[in-house]
Amino acid sequence: MDPPKTVIGAADARARETVASLFEHLDAPLIETDLETAEMVKYVDNAWHAVKIGFANEVGRLSRSIDIDGRRVMDIFAEDTKLNISPKYLRPGQAFGGSCLPKDLRALQYHAKSLDLDLPLITSVLPSNRVHLDRAFDLITSSRSRRIGLLGLSFKGGTDDVRESPMMDLAERLIGKGYDIRIHDPAVSLSALIGANREFLLTQIPHIANLLVPEIDDVLAHGDTIVIGTDHASFKDVLSRRRPEQTVIDLVGLDAVDEEPGTYLGICW
Repeated sequence: MDPPKTVIGAADARARETVASLFEHLDAPLIETDLETAEMVKYVDNAWHAVKIGFANEVGRLSRSIDIDGRRVMDIFAEDTKLNISPKYLRPGQAFGGSCLPKDLRALQYHAKSLDLDLPLITSVLPSNRVHLDRAFDLITSSRSRRIGLLGLSFKGGTDDVRESPMMDLAERLIGKGYDIRIHDPAVSLSALIGANREFLLTQIPHIANLLVPEIDDVLAHGDTIVIGTDHASFKDVLSRRRPEQTVIDLVGLDAVDEEPGTYLGICW
């Protein structure tokens, strides 16, 4: 009688309206959808609850092994309702990267291993991310086009940090397979990069200067397949600017509900 939400899956309007009338008095969002989506939501809800419990327990085991109270750690963790306890990061899309998440996951894994602790949930996160990145690569290569345009090179829109960027990984793999690529990222300027960030880029893709182009139009003119890899604001109108025969592969989640299947491919939708 006190749910966070009520989800009704129905195959026809009469059934949906009848069931909805039983729950409309409750003080909670009433969400109506199709049967398959409702069933998936039910399983995902419980899987997420299980993941949360497993994660907290792994944090607790690791904390206890170094004389830290895991309850206190998770109490402080839960104070962050902007990133930790929120819808943030819970939307399917691009793989994660950057200079923080992979590094800190490896640090936890290394420390746990040195203490002979088994943390299978935390240890599985990086392999899961790799599988997702493989899925993106397979989606790009399935288009059978040899001319690829990449929009985005950094690990997220609005930053020039390319360290462990998923788009860097995809660019490297495409180059290694002989694809003809061009890359545009308004936040990444080779002349402005400094330090470890610049070194990482030039080490991974030594001839990057020949691949970076200054405008979105340069990418659209080059590629038969266009890959949108970060959520930079300037990429939002790409679908309206592409040629009819171009395939767009969306790794971030544009508003593209009316796009024709086959010329628009989302990684998880």
